[in-house]
Amino acid sequence: MSKNLGRALTEVGFIIFLFYSNLLMGEFDHSGAAQGRGLLWALADIFTWINFGIAVIAAVIGYFVVEGLRKRL
Repeated sequence: MSKNLGRALTEVGFIIFLFYSNLLMGEFDHSGAAQGRGLLWALADIFTWINFGIAVIAAVIGYFVVEGLRKRL
């Protein structure tokens, strides 16, 4: 695996991690349903194919935006 590909996968993976972390925190805010239903329910609620697709698209866009900014600065 090339160095650039490894870096891209690491950065995209980190953005996906942040996306899911944010979703999980949202499940436990003051009005979140997970407070009464628990952690396993919250995990099952956020790990869907739709959320995964959104996370991947957002992560790839984010990666290209950050790379573009790095090259300009």
